[in-house]
Amino acid sequence: MSPKLRRILTQYGLLMACLLVLGVFLLLPIYLTVKGGITETVTIDGQETTRFTTEHVAMVFQNSLYREGLINAFFIACMTTVLCVLIALPLAIISARYKFPFKGVWNAVILVPLILPPFVGAIGMRAVLGREGMFNAVFDTDFDVLGKARVWGVILVEALHLYPIIYLNATAALANLDPALDEAAENLGAGPVRRFFKIILPLIRPGLFAGATIVFIWSFTELGTPLMFEYARVTPVQIFHGLKEIQSSHEPYALTVVLLAAAILFYVVGKLIFGRKGYAMYSKASRASAEVRLPWWGSIIATLLFAGVTFAAILPHVGVVLTSIAPTWGWYGTVLPEAYTAEHYMTALSDPVSSTSVRNSLILSLMAVVASVCMGLVAAYIIVRTTVKGRGLLDAMCMLPLAVPGLVMAFGYFAMTLAGPVPAFANWLTEIGLGGLARYFQVVGENPNPFLILAIAYGIRRLPYMVRATVAGLEQTSGELEEAAVNLGAGRVEAFRKVVLPLVIGNVIAGGLLVFSFSMLEVSDSLILAQQSKHYPITKAIYELWNRLGDGAFVASAMGVWGMALLATTLVGASVLMGKKFGSIFRA
Repeated sequence: MSPKLRRILTQYGLLMACLLVLGVFLLLPIYLTVKGGITETVTIDGQETTRFTTEHVAMVFQNSLYREGLINAFFIACMTTVLCVLIALPLAIISARYKFPFKGVWNAVILVPLILPPFVGAIGMRAVLGREGMFNAVFDTDFDVLGKARVWGVILVEALHLYPIIYLNATAALANLDPALDEAAENLGAGPVRRFFKIILPLIRPGLFAGATIVFIWSFTELGTPLMFEYARVTPVQIFHGLKEIQSSHEPYALTVVLLAAAILFYVVGKLIFGRKGYAMYSKASRASAEVRLPWWGSIIATLLFAGVTFAAILPHVGVVLTSIAPTWGWYGTVLPEAYTAEHYMTALSDPVSSTSVRNSLILSLMAVVASVCMGLVAAYIIVRTTVKGRGLLDAMCMLPLAVPGLVMAFGYFAMTLAGPVPAFANWLTEIGLGGLARYFQVVGENPNPFLILAIAYGIRRLPYMVRATVAGLEQTSGELEEAAVNLGAGRVEAFRKVVLPLVIGNVIAGGLLVFSFSMLEVSDSLILAQQSKHYPITKAIYELWNRLGDGAFVASAMGVWGMALLATTLVGASVLMGKKFGSIFRA
């Protein structure tokens, strides 16, 4: 066999292996979920058979509670997206077009909300906007965000967390604009407002839509924030509560199918209406846009805008921190806690539920990193360094976890442990005398252990970060170096290990850090797949502690601070390693 043929066969073999893994752990959970929602088992002539039906889906729309949940989820998603655009777009324009003092610092600080999931931020926001919270104490009001305005509390928390995604996409789109177009319009007498709506906005529309799509789908399917606000009249929470009926009813499946179909429909419709290519997509800028130095008063306004948004964004973080150091008796109806203590941090490390959850999350996140690094390296190499047919499909499938709601994937993994190849594989292990291993593939049942499923779920959900980070590194390195090593007698594996890998190791580490940190604070998979306290990851422990009377909320806040510190550290490390390429990981 010639070396060329061997190389081609190896490349196709790796491609098929990657597609097989993604097919089993990405497409299969989605398929089983959809199947459960649109099929039913009937007995005909004494034999059970499965047939297609629309009754379960129709039932979702006939049930007034489910209809209300869908409407509320849609409302939350729309308002969150609009609020994110209103926050991020002016900041992006100022950052892209003007110079002002400490601009680099503000560009970094504006991304602070990424260090804490809204699931945890809801704890802090309740401390700030609750009836006995900081806001009412400062302004002597009686505003109850947890009562009639509870839905707006969800929207606010999610918007303050997600606006950096639109900011990153908008700044990238603005950076690619040809300033000559704007200058030509100005020379023709068009004012700033008209130029914005007639020139700038149409050109950046694809990039703006890309970020808005992520925000919309994320907020439409977000589970953790409504749970923490005890807002049950929304579809994701209804699905979560329906898990207890998953083995006896098709309703949870049908509700999840409707949620997935709605998310896809909103994306497609928005893509057709708003996502058509702008002029900027057909050519690159003829020259770089010259930044205009703002006068002193303009610099003050720009600084105040960035500072104001940052202050609002860190309020949930401040609330979490203050709750974590407040005594159980000392922060009700006051601006700041009446006293301070570190005992909740010690409890978070010693309490059986919390301490076990930290260990579980560390193990699961490390397993997810190992899996995503192995998968991401192979996939990125195939995408960038080969010309095999099917690499485009592989690229699309690696990015699919960004588009599929995390709640749907988590539900699919839960369903996969009840039907499909997982139970069959577990039964086979039992038949050959390895029944002890079978429990590692169970989420419910007698003595289950969801560790393997959780680790796989974490790795698949965060695989796009690893693939994009590695692809960015490979695109920056020349393939000629690898070919030179091969021509000098090195094998392909040796050339990759000694030449390619050292050149992209920074990007691989950055991707691994992102996978690790976001796995540590994964919400949907943790809440749904971990059913016993001994298997709780950190986020499931936070949720359970929050519902515990006494010091539960305070210990949960302390755990949130630990998680916030971890995520902040890893994000800073990843940004240092990847430089300007870091922002591309969070773009659609």
